[in-house]
Amino acid sequence: MNYHAIYHRPKQNYAYAYDKKTIHLRIRTAKDEVERAEVIFGDPYHWVAGGGGGNLNAEGASGWMSKTVEMKKEASTELFDYWIAAVSPEFRRMRYAFVLESDKEQILFGEKKIVNLTNKAKDSDMTEEKTHFENLGNFFCFPFLNGIDVFNAPAWVKETVWYQIFPERFANGDASIDPKNVVEWGSVDPKYDTFFGGDIQGIIDHLDHIEDLGITGIYFCPIFKSPSTHKYDTEDYFEIDPQFGTKELFKQFVELAHARGIRIMLDAVFNHCGWNFPQWQDVVKNGEKSEYKDWFHIRKFPLIEEDFDEILQPNGLNYDAFAFCENMPKLNTENPEVLDYFLEVGRYWVREFDIDGWRLDVSNEVDHAFWREFRKAVREIKDDVYILGEIWHDSQPWLNGDQFDAVMNYPLTDAMLEFIAKDRMKPSEFKVAINKIYTDYAHNVNEVAFNLLDSHDTTRLLTTCEGNKAKALLAYTFQMTQTGSPCIYYGGEIGLDGGADPLCRRCMIWDEEKQDREMYDYLKQLIRIRKNYPAMRSHELQWIETNDKENVIIFKKVFKDEEIYVILNNQDEAKSVSVPTTMNQMYRNLMTDEEMIIKNRVKIAPLSALLLVPVK
Repeated sequence: MNYHAIYHRPKQNYAYAYDKKTIHLRIRTAKDEVERAEVIFGDPYHWVAGGGGGNLNAEGASGWMSKTVEMKKEASTELFDYWIAAVSPEFRRMRYAFVLESDKEQILFGEKKIVNLTNKAKDSDMTEEKTHFENLGNFFCFPFLNGIDVFNAPAWVKETVWYQIFPERFANGDASIDPKNVVEWGSVDPKYDTFFGGDIQGIIDHLDHIEDLGITGIYFCPIFKSPSTHKYDTEDYFEIDPQFGTKELFKQFVELAHARGIRIMLDAVFNHCGWNFPQWQDVVKNGEKSEYKDWFHIRKFPLIEEDFDEILQPNGLNYDAFAFCENMPKLNTENPEVLDYFLEVGRYWVREFDIDGWRLDVSNEVDHAFWREFRKAVREIKDDVYILGEIWHDSQPWLNGDQFDAVMNYPLTDAMLEFIAKDRMKPSEFKVAINKIYTDYAHNVNEVAFNLLDSHDTTRLLTTCEGNKAKALLAYTFQMTQTGSPCIYYGGEIGLDGGADPLCRRCMIWDEEKQDREMYDYLKQLIRIRKNYPAMRSHELQWIETNDKENVIIFKKVFKDEEIYVILNNQDEAKSVSVPTTMNQMYRNLMTDEEMIIKNRVKIAPLSALLLVPVK
């Protein structure tokens, strides 16, 4: 057995409280090596004789009251298998170890050492062998399942389908508040400084469109006062930009959205501010004498020198800034005054406008202590606020239940695009990528992940698919079958395309004759199915087939007694695909509501998917 491949640590995604009664345990082993895995666990103080052995098996104690649970092989990647078990210790504390068995060897994998059990039976007469199973000093410890430590994301997020809006480009509902130099709606391709006049009234005017699609959450890019089109260079965190409307109108909008069952999430930047942020302007004007100089990361004074034009050089600025952007100075969130100021920003919009979530820009560059306090602050106002961080990489340090509920799931985005949109990944490689993404985190983290295919920071999906609508719809299909909270970037539902920023921020098309209504109807149907079938949202994903030759994948989603089979043809030609005999039966096609019989093979159209429910 390859001992080097075996890994477990009693924390994070390997040992975590799924709920107030259940603990999930994972262990990693070499791929295709271990045939059977078990967890031996029990209360460290529960012994037959000797007054209790405690954590270190006190002298005189014997007969530890342990239990054994078989583990399930959860997923496999290129190098490893991942096993999982759910246990419910009666007294919410436990010691545990793993018994792993291959065709040649059996071992006990403990915290301190590996014990080879090959050719030994777990027999009470074998004193040495028994000692291994009662030597709690070698067992991992889950000290106590404290309810406050359970990952506590809002339950409503699991059933939410998001719609991201870039406010300046969604709809112009009030021309009287248009910014200067506004151009006619959609008349030109956008540049970074092109204003079209999108506003809150425009969004209110099109709530019917959003609701009809099946959307239950709107994620706004920033709406706070700022001179730019994107508003990530905030000038005033307590004011809505005049080009978008008033606070009164925004409050009315939130109430209207809530009445339709639609949640609202705002976007904020606490890593940096804009050039016109008053505290920064005080530093610009007063230099070392400014009372706000410690609000920022100043390298030296004078703040601005004659060679200020060399802004893209690491040493070109006398202060830290986001991505060397001179107009976005980095905030010092370790400063107690800065902390208090921005905690109040977080509280204010929840308290006064009843928003439901915060999306936090460049959140990985802000200290963890700040985010811990931020979570406490906003949750004191509303206990089910969704906290979403913008992080593009492995995000475990932020997802331990004390900071964020989720991050933008760009690893999943990349996998879906590489496999479907770009055709750079084989089915077997796609399976490995998906399995790695899911095993990187706890189940209750994955259940509220923010799953997107494109955004204001990326090329639009249809453009990534080189205009191939069938590929785009196939990507949406896979997205809607996965656990987590899917998001559609505005316009994706009607075929809006666009390259990298700023082209991905084009104006929404409202002329229905220019909209792709087929895409809209397909997505609407997908969202309806996702809402009606909990298996679509479940974390239980069972791979059935990954056919590299045919470029086809088959998997099953399971929730309790409900099963949905997904057959996805990633090839631009029709296929007659062989299926396991276990799939031979009658099904109902959820997209067409027609019944079909599968017997050994199934026909599937080019670049399409079948969503099948067994007819019982």
